[in-house]
Amino acid sequence: MDQSSALAAFESLSSAVRLDIYRRLVKAGREGLVAGEIASALGLPPTNLSFHLKALTHAALVSVVQEGRYQRYRANLALMQELIAYLTAECCAGHPEQCAETCQAPLCP
Repeated sequence: MDQSSALAAFESLSSAVRLDIYRRLVKAGREGLVAGEIASALGLPPTNLSFHLKALTHAALVSVVQEGRYQRYRANLALMQELIAYLTAECCAGHPEQCAETCQAPLCP
């Protein structure tokens, strides 16, 4: 991951609504959710939801697949893992044993 990709992801998630959408999609897992399910769960009007889903999709944090007249959205968990790896790549200046107390296994090398 490069800095511009990381910035795009963080910019997209800097909205409370988008963060809620992303977390809802993570919770849904591989099945994902159709737009109406997301709107109902978060109490969002469809036009507002569409705006936020477009931003998340543009940042590649969310993928979308057409299913008949519905669109199913899924969180891009691989990208999120890349983002976490990007943030923690140089944990403790390359010596993770120095920060073992503050690091948890999934976050540190």
